[in-house]
Amino acid sequence: MKTSQYESDVVAWANQQAQFIRAKQFDLLDLEHIAGEIEDVGKSEQRELANRMVLLLAHLLKWQFQPERQGASWQLTIRNQRRAIALHLKQVPSLKAKLIDAEWLEIVWGDAVYQASKETGLDCFPETWIWTVADSLADGWLPTASN
Repeated sequence: MKTSQYESDVVAWANQQAQFIRAKQFDLLDLEHIAGEIEDVGKSEQRELANRMVLLLAHLLKWQFQPERQGASWQLTIRNQRRAIALHLKQVPSLKAKLIDAEWLEIVWGDAVYQASKETGLDCFPETWIWTVADSLADGWLPTASN
């Protein structure tokens, strides 16, 4: 079985495909793999947003449920993730739809709860969202400590 360049060296394949496009040699394009790569770009952008949201929410959970551990480091992480999310949404505005997608938000919340539980050893975190998405992303907003 012959291995395609796509399978053996994706970078060389991508460069070759770009050359074919620039030379208008469309008949030489590997359209199936190009379509897959384009779809993967969108998935990568979604993963980036999800990862940042999970990190933000996990720190907000820790902030609320571990008030004795609140500190500048957590505040910095929260602030940095909010800024990175805002920038990402500005660069990829179509991702804003994810912030109102109940299924996506449920997955992100579950991942954040898992991460916060793993980092703290606590199992007290709620299974469903307890804040609004807008509050979670608002500069300066922090949840009230739970005792």
